[in-house]
Amino acid sequence: MKILFDTNVILDVLLDREPFADDASYLLSKVERSEIIGFLCATTITAIHYLITKSLSPKEAIQHIQALLSLFEVAPVNRLVLAKALNPKFTDFEDSVLHEAACHAGVEYIVTRDISGFKKSTIPIYTPGELINMLESLEK
Repeated sequence: MKILFDTNVILDVLLDREPFADDASYLLSKVERSEIIGFLCATTITAIHYLITKSLSPKEAIQHIQALLSLFEVAPVNRLVLAKALNPKFTDFEDSVLHEAACHAGVEYIVTRDISGFKKSTIPIYTPGELINMLESLEK
């Protein structure tokens, strides 16, 4: 199962943002155990690096990025993805880029805390808690 993680879910873990960190950490542990195939959008990597350097040292930020790259596949962002992301269905360009990168990478689900940003998604969208419930129901 291929799942693209939105930037906010990864930041919940890296910055230990409560009350969201537990669900996000649980999902990352599923990626670590290869129970799901986790994807990050290429722009997520750059955004995370930029944001965490505000809280951590540059060395720590690089270590976190290296860890993410060892765990996750990367959904590339190229000219085609960017052109399709100009789609007026999405009000936020960043969400549209993430969605188009997910489509081109063959992702089956997107996990985010920003459900409203993905109302027009052609890929099923879940919050971390919803995704956990869905995954647990499949295991039964």
